[in-house]
Amino acid sequence: MTSPVYFASMRAFSDHESTTAKVQRLFDKAGFAELIAPQDKTAIKLHFGEKGNDGFISPVYVRQVVEKVKACGALPFLTDTNTLYAGSRSNAVEHIGTAILHGFDYAVAGAPVIIADGLNGKNIHKVTINKRHFNEVSIAGDIAAADSLIVLSHFKGHIVSGFGGAIKNLAMGCAPPEGKRAQHNARPFTIPEKCTGCASCMKICPKDAITVKKKKSVIDMERCIGCFECMHACPEHAIDINWETEIPEFMERMVEYAYGAVLEKENKVGYLNFLIRITPDCDCFAFSDAPMVPDIGILASKDPVAIDAASFDLVNQQQGYTDSLLTAHHHKGGDKFKGVHAQTDGYRQVKYAEEIGMGTGSYELIKI
Repeated sequence: MTSPVYFASMRAFSDHESTTAKVQRLFDKAGFAELIAPQDKTAIKLHFGEKGNDGFISPVYVRQVVEKVKACGALPFLTDTNTLYAGSRSNAVEHIGTAILHGFDYAVAGAPVIIADGLNGKNIHKVTINKRHFNEVSIAGDIAAADSLIVLSHFKGHIVSGFGGAIKNLAMGCAPPEGKRAQHNARPFTIPEKCTGCASCMKICPKDAITVKKKKSVIDMERCIGCFECMHACPEHAIDINWETEIPEFMERMVEYAYGAVLEKENKVGYLNFLIRITPDCDCFAFSDAPMVPDIGILASKDPVAIDAASFDLVNQQQGYTDSLLTAHHHKGGDKFKGVHAQTDGYRQVKYAEEIGMGTGSYELIKI
């Protein structure tokens, strides 16, 4: 059994083939109107980008989805959840301010912004899933309360999960800080022989879990929340995690949260993946690095597993940019995500999601 995944490339030869027009056509071709009933309060889940980041999905594209949802007679709202780490999106006040700064105001996007887990991340709905790692997961209250859901994901790399697409957008993106913390089982540690005591990790830690003693960083495992910010901040690559034992479990926990995010919305969820400006890292960083591969296009599907599998394959079919963070696998067919984060196994998301019944990694790519 395969799932249809609709694809529109970035090529255009007339005004009928503009990117905005393609977003609308993908919505129609994928049958998203069938998911949305009149008067549905429809959550449009996206990532507004950390302040300083500019790799997020353009609000101009988001507006096309908003208008399509309105045409169904529904009531769309743009949404995300508060972050686990300190930054410009750790509470609803700053989060909405960042969204507006990045163009997600009503005048541009056409819908209000509602931070789904409330002012301080305490608006929580419990969902029973009975899976390997969790019997119950914590989902943001207003995402759970929404009648239907359209998930817009900027497909890109990630320092731990390999890539971030629809599955990760559901898992981390639909969870309040409590749920994000539950997914992050892994804890980083310092490699003393590499550490120079520069304190970059200490300055970035949102929970003050790192100190520098005798010119070496020391991580307090009791205070650490496993956000991995220190790993990215360290210029000497002196902070690591146990990739063999902890990360496979992290990936599975993440997928189980994604499962819980949509469990109560059967036949009410659609997915769009934007393979545009495919950066090495998440939009949670306060900057955007150069893309690894050329812009590819946009995908739409009702199956989150199939759309991520197709996105993964399309990225890897590209010739990688030599002047990007890619250090290996530049050739067509090479795993670009391992090319920037060598120890990651992003496709594990697809395999485990298929195993627990979220969808299928087998897809039919239908070009429109």
